[in-house]
Amino acid sequence: MRTSVSEPRIPTIDLKPWTHGDPEARAAIARTVDEALQTAGFLLVTGHGVDPALRAAIREAARTFFRLPADVKQPYAVKVGGRGWLGPGAEANGYSEGTETPPDLKESLSFATHEPFDDPVVNAEWYAPNVWPGEVPELRALVEEYLGRMADLEKELLSLLGEALGLEPDFFSRHMDHPTYGFNINWYPGTEVVGEPEPGQFRIGPHTDFGTVTILDRQAGKGGLQVWTDAGGWEDAPFDPAAFTINIGDLMARWTGDRWRSGRHRVLPPPADAPAEELMSLVYFGECTPGTRVESVPAPIGRVAYEPVDSHVYLRGQLDSITVT
Repeated sequence: MRTSVSEPRIPTIDLKPWTHGDPEARAAIARTVDEALQTAGFLLVTGHGVDPALRAAIREAARTFFRLPADVKQPYAVKVGGRGWLGPGAEANGYSEGTETPPDLKESLSFATHEPFDDPVVNAEWYAPNVWPGEVPELRALVEEYLGRMADLEKELLSLLGEALGLEPDFFSRHMDHPTYGFNINWYPGTEVVGEPEPGQFRIGPHTDFGTVTILDRQAGKGGLQVWTDAGGWEDAPFDPAAFTINIGDLMARWTGDRWRSGRHRVLPPPADAPAEELMSLVYFGECTPGTRVESVPAPIGRVAYEPVDSHVYLRGQLDSITVT
């Protein structure tokens, strides 16, 4: 019997009382966030103001691209970390946990920061123009509008996280002047496209994300998102079509000295009783300005004192670990 993660472990946070409420309401929200991120590393967030019509329009345009023949998509093919099309077999997220899993049953359109960096070394590694498929010219304006909204939301969330730790509101957000964010549109087609799943094969294998916070706009499905908690093991993630699903990445967990846990998750394969199920996720990966020194918050807030790392040296190593070669 499948179960869903309970509300206390993954609560829904309304951002309106956070941005406009009194000190008592804000303090209550901060406490709830701190408790949830210690348990599962996940939240649902409403009151964000992002138009659902924008999210639907991106899905419609992206679906037009994903449904094109493979030879039409091939000129846009890239490896993990590139800008363009990640085709079948390009990625296996389970590798990041040291598990030799079959490749993930998905395709992605992948984008990243649209502004070049002043440092030529940083620019060479982390900047390239985004690639916009000529077959769907409407996609660019939609995605660029969405990415602007995500940047604003990420800064708001990071301010909330700083206060949830009892630190200054810009403790995290001040490292966001020029981040190397990533954005994937993940397409999870049915078995008529991907074939029957192999043993141990998922739409996305078990993993944690690598950066600060991930902002996920997802669709519900039988072959959908599951979250790991110590209390319940693998359980279906709670779903609210109006909400974004927020999870903490490895870098943020490290930054908080493992007070907050990096949210472990997976996306189930196409279900046997609904093999034609098709889902699409919009996934914004929050990152820092290159060169950010990430040092664990000391006790009593933090629990583990990790060696300081350069955020982007760390990130590059994690991205390389999930590339199928």
